[in-house]
Amino acid sequence: MKTLPEWTDLRYFLELARTGTLSGASRGLEVEHTTVARRIDRLEAQLGSTLFDRSREGYELTEMGLALLPHAEVMESAALAAQDQLSGNQVEVRGVVRLGVPEVLGVRVITPLLARFLAEHPDLSIDLLVQPRFANLANREADLGVTLDAPNTGRYMVTRLATFRLYLYGAPDYLARHPPILRQSDLAGHDFVDYVQDRLASNELNFLDALGFTPRRRLCCTGMMAQAEAAAAGLGLMMAPPYVIADDGRLVPILQGEVFAERAYWMVAPVDLYRLPRVRAVWNLLREYADAQPDLFVHADGAAGIARPKTRRA
Repeated sequence: MKTLPEWTDLRYFLELARTGTLSGASRGLEVEHTTVARRIDRLEAQLGSTLFDRSREGYELTEMGLALLPHAEVMESAALAAQDQLSGNQVEVRGVVRLGVPEVLGVRVITPLLARFLAEHPDLSIDLLVQPRFANLANREADLGVTLDAPNTGRYMVTRLATFRLYLYGAPDYLARHPPILRQSDLAGHDFVDYVQDRLASNELNFLDALGFTPRRRLCCTGMMAQAEAAAAGLGLMMAPPYVIADDGRLVPILQGEVFAERAYWMVAPVDLYRLPRVRAVWNLLREYADAQPDLFVHADGAAGIARPKTRRA
């Protein structure tokens, strides 16, 4: 390599790595998609390496692209810090943050929270990855993620976002049509709505088996929003955190102080991305909100439950 790559070419590389398509990168950079393609071709020629695998679905980082990614992000962080310092505004938050969150948490809790936050930061944008699986931070699918499994390897910032409990719920119509539930042992004769067992995004989602019997799963879904609709339609009982259940009477708690499972959400970000002011701003927003709203995650009963959380280091 006779010449060092230009920083502007690395900006194009970062945008394409984050969006996965020429059209997405061109929108973010406000240029023509042909300009993005030309810059990537020039960068690959300068480095003597193929950085992306091209397909009809889009652009995916090669092994060399993944190796370059953290270095480009460090340069981005340094450039933004220098710009802020020279402008006299070292705490300004700008750019795009890709945030990967569980489906219902993203829809019911985080999306409304972002409305006021983005109004306070007009130069910040959020790409919210709301999906029934957890974002792959190792492949830089997201800058910041909320997950049930804290990573044991790699260079990550990790903190416990919230401990939450999944309580038992049923539709009034279902409860009226089936034998009464007066104690945990009565549950064995009832139908349940649950996750598709061979599509679990984490083993931490396997909580029905802790009831002490093999549950009769009448409908299984890959997402909890669909489970809540199925349970409200009377297809069976379900377990869910408080924030999942709307206050409309379609689902009511059952043995709330007696039967529940306990889990923890972890917030994770690669160390180099955590240093970016925009990523830290979103990190602090989620942490402070979760600390201030414990009733979203746990009902105030303090009773012992059927499953205890695994011990993890924050």
